Amino acid sequence: MRRYLLCLCVAANLAACGDDGDDGPGTEADRLGVGAACDSDNDCVEGSRCLTQFKGGYCGLENCASDADCPQGSACVIHVGGQFCFRTCTDKPECNLNRPPDLESNCGSSIEFVGDKAGRKACVPPSG
Repeated sequence: MRRYLLCLCVAANLAACGDDGDDGPGTEADRLGVGAACDSDNDCVEGSRCLTQFKGGYCGLENCASDADCPQGSACVIHVGGQFCFRTCTDKPECNLNRPPDLESNCGSSIEFVGDKAGRKACVPPSG
C-alpha cells in the first residue's frame, strides 16, 4: 500500500507541473499505465500487477478497497480473487491509449465493481 501511495504522490506532483494546465493525453489512470499491455509486473508501474490471463496482459493497481483508492479514470474491481484498479470507460477508444492495436481492450460491463456498479463500464481485453 505504501508503494501505491508513493505512486499517487509522484503522479500528483507530475500533474501539477507545467504552466498551461494540460496534463497530457488521457486520465491520471492512463498516465500511470492502468490497463496498459504488459508481459510481466516489471512492465507496469510499481504497485501494479500484470494480469497475464488477458491477451497482451493488463496492468492493474493492486489492493484497492474502493474507488477512492484508484487514480482518476479508474475504479476498483474484483478480479481473480483480488481487487484492482481498472481503467473505466464509456467507449472503446478510451481503453487503448497504452495498448497496441492488435491487443485492444473492450469497454464492457461484465466486470464486477467493488460497491455500486450503477451502469459503469471498464476496459477489459479478451482472455489470453
